[in-house]
Amino acid sequence: MTALTIARPQREGISAQPVRDATAIAGRALRALPQEMETVIPPIFIALFFFVINIGTLQHLTQSHIHGFDIKAFMLPTAILIGVTGVSRAGSLVLDIQDGYLDRLLLTPVRRLAILVGHMVADVAIACMLTVPILILAFAIGVHIQTGVPGALAFVAMACLWSLAFAGFGYAIALKTGNPAAVNSSFLLFFPFLFMTSSYVPRSQLTGWLSTIAAWNPVTYILEGLRSLVTQGWRWESLGKAVLAIAVVAVVSLSLSLAALRGRTRQG
Repeated sequence: MTALTIARPQREGISAQPVRDATAIAGRALRALPQEMETVIPPIFIALFFFVINIGTLQHLTQSHIHGFDIKAFMLPTAILIGVTGVSRAGSLVLDIQDGYLDRLLLTPVRRLAILVGHMVADVAIACMLTVPILILAFAIGVHIQTGVPGALAFVAMACLWSLAFAGFGYAIALKTGNPAAVNSSFLLFFPFLFMTSSYVPRSQLTGWLSTIAAWNPVTYILEGLRSLVTQGWRWESLGKAVLAIAVVAVVSLSLSLAALRGRTRQG
């Protein structure tokens, strides 16, 4: 009886420590955010800018040629992806590498994986916050989500999962290079994927080589899944393809970031 009583708290402490480590690191990353608003304001501004400009440019053209086509609802997922993609605490992790904080952290009993997980938890929280002003603007100009409140929550969750999947590339670059310029340029990886897809017109309107690339582009299926929630209702096939596309990107990016973390900890 005594042995079991003693052993149980030990097992609970062991299982809880990674959670505590990740929570502490996530809290530190979020507390530093007010001093680093330059990492958050530009993505929001760019997303809102493109959202408004694209609607103003394409609304008359699409409404006059495609009956019943809502360009505002169509462009909302594109704006959301622009807003949440590439937003991560990888830049602050680079600063931790440069000022030696990461090396000091590695001397503590903190779990190595918790360092990466904690930053990514903070990324998900930030991505959720970034969707709010974009959605508020969308609702203000008349966008209606066909799936209601549950669909809006699913919309935000999918956007945040995509943000997390893409963030893995930034962490891989940060841990591998320790170079802030290289991390800042990681967002450029996304732009070709965004424009070679159905970001501005339905996929059925794409032709030639662009249609072929879009068919293999995971961002295409993420956009279609998000749009189904806004304009069509619960289309499980579209949502399944979107989740699968996010998972494929996540497997690649997180594998790279974990490999970079192992290399960095061995080096430290």
